[in-house]
Amino acid sequence: MDCSFHVLLYNIGEQLDSEELASLKFLSHDHIPQRKQEPILDPCMLFQRLQEKRVLEEGNLSFLKELLFRINRLDLLGTYMNTSREELERELQTPGKAQISAYRVMLFRIAEDVNKSELRSFKFLLYKEISKSKLDDNMSLLEIFTEMEKRAILGKDNLDTLKQICAQVNRSLLRKIGEYEEQLGERRMSLGQSPDAFSKEELPFEMQDALDSLEGQNSKAQMLDQIYQMKSKPRGYCLIFNNYDFSEARKNIPKLSKMKDRKGTDFDAETLGSTFSELHFETVLCRDLTAQAIRETLQYYQGVDHSDRDCFVCCVLSHGNRGIVYGINGQEVSISELTSYFTGSKCPSLAGKPKVFFIQACQGENFQKAISVETDSDKNKVSAEDDFSYTWLTIPDNGDFLLGMATVDSYVSYRDPTKGTWYIQTLCDSLRRRCPCGDDILTILTEVNFKVGEKIDLKNRGKQMPQPMFSLRKKLFFPTD
Repeated sequence: MDCSFHVLLYNIGEQLDSEELASLKFLSHDHIPQRKQEPILDPCMLFQRLQEKRVLEEGNLSFLKELLFRINRLDLLGTYMNTSREELERELQTPGKAQISAYRVMLFRIAEDVNKSELRSFKFLLYKEISKSKLDDNMSLLEIFTEMEKRAILGKDNLDTLKQICAQVNRSLLRKIGEYEEQLGERRMSLGQSPDAFSKEELPFEMQDALDSLEGQNSKAQMLDQIYQMKSKPRGYCLIFNNYDFSEARKNIPKLSKMKDRKGTDFDAETLGSTFSELHFETVLCRDLTAQAIRETLQYYQGVDHSDRDCFVCCVLSHGNRGIVYGINGQEVSISELTSYFTGSKCPSLAGKPKVFFIQACQGENFQKAISVETDSDKNKVSAEDDFSYTWLTIPDNGDFLLGMATVDSYVSYRDPTKGTWYIQTLCDSLRRRCPCGDDILTILTEVNFKVGEKIDLKNRGKQMPQPMFSLRKKLFFPTD
């Protein structure tokens, strides 16, 4: 490669300040996800990442030109690239030439027009959505937009919160949003699509990386067919069965006389609810249900029309036994029955769509022993769930199911009475961090296995290892926009 190319990039980078670098990074989000931008500390590092993404190459400077044009560094365009504003404007008006999404350009234009007083108003109006610690005094509006995207309150088709704030802060900003929506509608119509049509270009930018890795070997239609559609809002229902009070079971069933109430389970239910709400699911909390009530609830949602929803999630927080979970009265519901309500034949409106089940319960009485232990504190007290083992556990064989178990066959799982269970808390933390980065669910569950596997019960020197099982046919993402 000609060294003059690197000299060109170096010279341009030397004339960009930190604020301009932040702008370039924001405008490059569609090509470099946020998690991969964090280590970028100077323009040359950004240029290197863009080269890795093949959007900046010797002989192909169109993306760099567009970046400099958007941040109004026309002097660099003229000096180093012999390109005028008029030339680039004409080029970007040609369909398919712009490489920065209209959505991101719209946000950048809003940020350019917001003064310091209006920025303070933005932060004030967002205090319920974003914690005060995140909205520090030095936070720019572009950084606020990024945080809003992480929390699923801003996206290409999720502009309601932004509109409400702009209407309060400066109504003239609404014109920019309106222009973007009009442009987006015209673009979809020109492609012969309905306003809600599903295409690669309208996927969350993080998910496009998964498609990019398949390019060259598959057509666009084939690539899209390898990823579960996840664009409806709400994405689907998220049922949360939270069983805490087992006094009835202790009273009526002698063999369960030592079954304890599940202290700490409310932390799990709350965390699951907030996490899946952020992922655009309609959460439904069901507390302290008998076995029959669990069945009736599942039968009700089996009969619901899910045609306008892309997914179904069910979380069960309870005691269990060999292949079953307990209702609060000590009666049993088999885990295979939980999933069977939503097969394609029994729930046609979910046919071909992902059905996800997370089961928090011990799977036996055994303790996985730690070989070596390192810990920072001995103050954290946890308790093993009072559950028992199962021998065989299966999921429906007609596809599109994911079953996430808190632990492997025959072993305990752990619940902290003051913090919730190891598995659910780790699962929700990983979902919140990694879904905005574009990771698929199996990648996330692998991290959950690793992180839970690192924990240790100091009292029993016990360990825990979760176990996902699945018959998914495609990659499953939970996009946050």
